[in-house]
Amino acid sequence: MLRLKINSQPETTEKNLKSKDWTRIRYYRKPDYTRPLLEIPQLARQRIFQRFRFLYGENLANQYLPELERIMQVFYAYKPPELIQAEQELIPANRFTEKDLILITYGDLLSSESSSPLATLANFLAQVPGFKKAINTLHILPFFPYSSDHGFSITDFRTVDPKLGDWQDIEEIGDSYQLMFDAVCNHISSQSIAFQEMLNGNPVYQDIATVYRSPEELTPQQRQIIVRPRTCDLLTKFQAIDGAVWVWTTFSPDQIDLNYQNPKVLLWVIETLLLYIRRGADLIRLDAVTYLWEIPGTPCANLEQTHETIKLLRDIFNVVAPGVAVITETNISHQQNIAYFGNGHDEAQMVYNFALPPLVLHTFYREDSTALSLWAKELQFPSATTTYLNILDTHDGIGLMGVKNILSSKDIQFLINQAREHGAFVSYRTAVNGQDEPYEINTTWFSALNLDSSNEDLTLQIKRFVATRSIALVLRGVPGIYLHGLIGSTNDVDAVLQTKSKRDINRQIINETELYDELKIPSSKLSQLTLYLGRILQIRVRQSAFHPNGSQQILLLSPECFVVLRIAPNCEEHILTLTNVTNKVCQIEVPLSQLQLENSNSITCATPDDTYWYDLVGTRGWRVQAQKLTIVLQPYDIVWLIPFVELERNIENQE
Repeated sequence: MLRLKINSQPETTEKNLKSKDWTRIRYYRKPDYTRPLLEIPQLARQRIFQRFRFLYGENLANQYLPELERIMQVFYAYKPPELIQAEQELIPANRFTEKDLILITYGDLLSSESSSPLATLANFLAQVPGFKKAINTLHILPFFPYSSDHGFSITDFRTVDPKLGDWQDIEEIGDSYQLMFDAVCNHISSQSIAFQEMLNGNPVYQDIATVYRSPEELTPQQRQIIVRPRTCDLLTKFQAIDGAVWVWTTFSPDQIDLNYQNPKVLLWVIETLLLYIRRGADLIRLDAVTYLWEIPGTPCANLEQTHETIKLLRDIFNVVAPGVAVITETNISHQQNIAYFGNGHDEAQMVYNFALPPLVLHTFYREDSTALSLWAKELQFPSATTTYLNILDTHDGIGLMGVKNILSSKDIQFLINQAREHGAFVSYRTAVNGQDEPYEINTTWFSALNLDSSNEDLTLQIKRFVATRSIALVLRGVPGIYLHGLIGSTNDVDAVLQTKSKRDINRQIINETELYDELKIPSSKLSQLTLYLGRILQIRVRQSAFHPNGSQQILLLSPECFVVLRIAPNCEEHILTLTNVTNKVCQIEVPLSQLQLENSNSITCATPDDTYWYDLVGTRGWRVQAQKLTIVLQPYDIVWLIPFVELERNIENQE
């Protein structure tokens, strides 16, 4: 895995070539034009031109392609020769491995009187042993200056919000972690210089937004088929130098949709993303990319132009930054979501697994793993270079669109009702028929699972919480955990009452001192949670069976238990995972004859010596009798079984 960092000197020194699980080579501070400029390979140039032609037509493609080439050449001139050489040795199928575990957080969720929020975050992760040894990637949600929506209405895309820190803080965090940057490329703040200059009539900023002189220009028929994740007015009125204008605002009156029918907008976005890569981004998350293109008369969501734009970005990165991965954030139905994989080689390397959170919640509410198991059994993996981001909770909440065609309307309503009993809110969107429909559940993950008023034992609540998290850890893909889901935060209803934003229920600012004080108390929720969850996370990132390209077999043995067999890509490790999704003791019989011992490349594995198996989580052995494993699980137990002979071999290989 390639790690890209910025170098303060025009030479790459030995200390920059750090080795952890990836190579870190810093970019130059200034471009080096003494070397030959980048020459785009002919096939790549043809693909890029064809995509531009599809988006803008032959004439504009010919007009703007030279400017795109210049942008790519400038970026490439920042790269030292060592980095260029390292990229040639990349193995795309190992872009993600079992060692990848992503922490999702705002830059300001942790506060301190003595350091910046970003430095406070880095210090906290370094202080908790279980997390320090397991988390290798940080997704810091938008850390740029903004005017609203907790960072997602950006006023300046190329500056770190001074309230959080500066680029140096970002770079220092990147010394220890891979970084995922947000590309909030759908919209800009109404307070941004670009939009204000458009209102001022500055020709440089002409047509950066979709503008009408009258709201009636967008007909009722056109409005009715537009799909949006909000219920507020689509068009927002502003006063420009030459009169009133109505501007397309998908998300809020303060978030101005960029007009991608203007090729200058796309070039500006590309240049910005390449800046992010120079500043340390290993993964680029395309936020709300579903709604990138607006074409009246269409749903204005998931358009072919949007897919083509993402493919264009992928083509560009393949040429100038092949170690950087594209992640699409598309909270839509599962089938629409996985379409962003493209053909498995030409679009996103990773998509959010948005169906997973509501399915897991449904599983534990119903105490029945059937729906989850049937869905997981049919999961598609288009290629060895694509994978899922397996999340349960996010900064927004628990999206419902992913299960729209998986769970019945009755089950979705049951999910909503149960979550509301746990203190959750529900947000709505405008559907194709113009009606409002539930879009997401706003809650913390811990509160969604545990009633505040319950007299349940805290240890049982933590077991339930960690059992749900284990589902995202054992499924094929890369697990991601939101910070409040890492530390078990409960709903912050007071924040919602103050801000009137339902999503703020899961965005509480935590004082660093209070956090450390709670960690000092062994019986506290945080101490118990970090100990139990941290240990499981550490086990997960050590086992090659959890490689995203390893095989996955879902076994439907009992509704009470979610059972997955994982096999390493090289067939040298098998792990049988069982999670009790109920509050009662259950017994599971696993016939060894049902285990399909082949990897994701259809290579038949040698049958392991399966007389004895060892539980990595429970630290106890299990013996096969009559060609069956009979496992007794206590409420919300997690069992990860590995053949003892493989465990012994792993130990010997590490000596």
